[in-house]
Amino acid sequence: MPATLIRNGRLFDGTQNPSKIANLLIEDGFIQTISTEDIPVSPDTRIIDATGKWVTPGFIDNHTHYDGEVLVAPGLKESVRHGVTTVMLGGCSLSFVCAEVEDCCDMFTRVEAFPREILFPILKDQKKWSTPEEWIDHINTLPVGPNLASFIGHSDIRAAVMGIDRSLDKSERPSSEEIQRMREILETALDAGFVGISMQHNPWDKMDGRHWSKLLPAAYAKGTERRALTRIVRERGAHLQGVPNLVNRVGAFWYMTQSAAFFWRKPLKTSLVALMDLKGDPFIRPIVSAISAFYNRFLRADFRMQAFPVPFRVYAEGMELVIFEEFPAGELARHLSRDLKKRNTTLMDPEYRKTFKKNYRSKLTPKVWQKDFGDAYVIEAPDQSLIGKSFLEIAEEREQHPVDAFLDLVVEMDKEILWETTIGNHDPSRYKPHYNDPNVVIGFADSGAHINNMAFYNLPIRVLRYVQASHEKGEPLMSYEKAIWRLTKENADFFNIDAGHLAEGKRADIVILDPEELSDSVHEYHTAPFLEDCDRLVNRDDEVVKLVMIGGKIAWEDGQFSAGFGQERFGQFLQANHTYSSPTQKKVSAHESALSDVSPV
Repeated sequence: MPATLIRNGRLFDGTQNPSKIANLLIEDGFIQTISTEDIPVSPDTRIIDATGKWVTPGFIDNHTHYDGEVLVAPGLKESVRHGVTTVMLGGCSLSFVCAEVEDCCDMFTRVEAFPREILFPILKDQKKWSTPEEWIDHINTLPVGPNLASFIGHSDIRAAVMGIDRSLDKSERPSSEEIQRMREILETALDAGFVGISMQHNPWDKMDGRHWSKLLPAAYAKGTERRALTRIVRERGAHLQGVPNLVNRVGAFWYMTQSAAFFWRKPLKTSLVALMDLKGDPFIRPIVSAISAFYNRFLRADFRMQAFPVPFRVYAEGMELVIFEEFPAGELARHLSRDLKKRNTTLMDPEYRKTFKKNYRSKLTPKVWQKDFGDAYVIEAPDQSLIGKSFLEIAEEREQHPVDAFLDLVVEMDKEILWETTIGNHDPSRYKPHYNDPNVVIGFADSGAHINNMAFYNLPIRVLRYVQASHEKGEPLMSYEKAIWRLTKENADFFNIDAGHLAEGKRADIVILDPEELSDSVHEYHTAPFLEDCDRLVNRDDEVVKLVMIGGKIAWEDGQFSAGFGQERFGQFLQANHTYSSPTQKKVSAHESALSDVSPV
């Protein structure tokens, strides 16, 4: 592979050091030289003029659900085209490592709003592995686009060890032998380089398939089981990712306490989903931030909320949106959605509507969705006269309660009525404390999931646009250097992976972007084809990112992917750098050695 010289770009190295005009020489997949002076090169070196452009580390997407998509479309193009060169899999207790094919599918498709008819054939055809090492071996046969890092999911481990039926029975407890087996799987995963374990307390997240509307396996785990696993993660210097109970939020304290250091116990790196400025609960962001700061400062925790940094704008087809799970009437409608006749009969029942209205009026209970049909607007519908109106406006025209108008339209049109609302981060003038909070890590794009509900594949670009807009107004949210650090090296360091930093000797994961092309158009949603003739919401701002280099190979340039992208391997599985390796590490050293011999490019 010939050398590449990137010349005269404004270099942001991923630290908070001041940016500078510099030249970078890339050879054999790594950065050989960074200099503000001319770098002598051989005649066959490709020279890229980055004058007027920003040269940054590749961005890190720390919360994705690409676990299924990576198996069949491993380029993960919707992320790479926006400068994301490292993605993290296995979040929210879900990974496709140990459990049986149908169990993996049932755990994933409803929770992450991913079409079951697409995922199940993929897993059935490809999944021949059942251990962390075998999963990595398979990943390393794929022509992956970005680098991959992964958690192993607690639900995945629990279903594999206990069997799916017992793992979903709240009266069942794993035996001491089963807990030991879970610990052994976790140890093996950490030995193989997994970032840590992801756990789950959230009652929103429900099973698909044979165990419809059951909670995920991890949600049934009790303290003894959880502590046995987090003890391993703490000892190894690995990472705990969690989802609290989003209804009562009490579970957040369990994760914060797990992160804390008491007496001889060292802190545990912990991140929790997710923090934003909610319309429905405007005090939750500063309160959670303050509690996090208390744990970090006085209880020596190493705790971060995963901070979502842009407007949380969601689309819904009828009632196909997870936010309905947070109150009883919505939860019942979602449960009945597999039998539309029964569901519609229920939605028309006056007693059901009475309950829905009671839930709708309840403004003081903890909530994510503001439950305001005056702030929910129709985008598409068979009746064109509805488009652009809120459900409250429609209700006023019909002289109805907004709940009655909404439920009538759902019964009449089901998924044919598409509407949108913005749940949080609706006011950029309030972003400064959120963006600068030291108790958060920026992320939570949820890439690869909720494919018809939202699109944040370009989340780093959108953050940079908000920072740029604040500079244009003379009220900077933060420096550009800090913004890029928060999107790159800060994430990498917190999750113990080697990424997000431009320095001599580092892997050449590099983005060149044009700040002149940053505009508010980066915030818009578009529709694009997905797998199996399916569409999904995406982002399109292809003029901003001029070049994406992964492992020294150009993946994206001037609005198009390189000829070999999607057929050749660009990224690699990134082994997490745990601070302590267990004695069992020696057992997999040969496996790791074999992986290191596979060229990342």
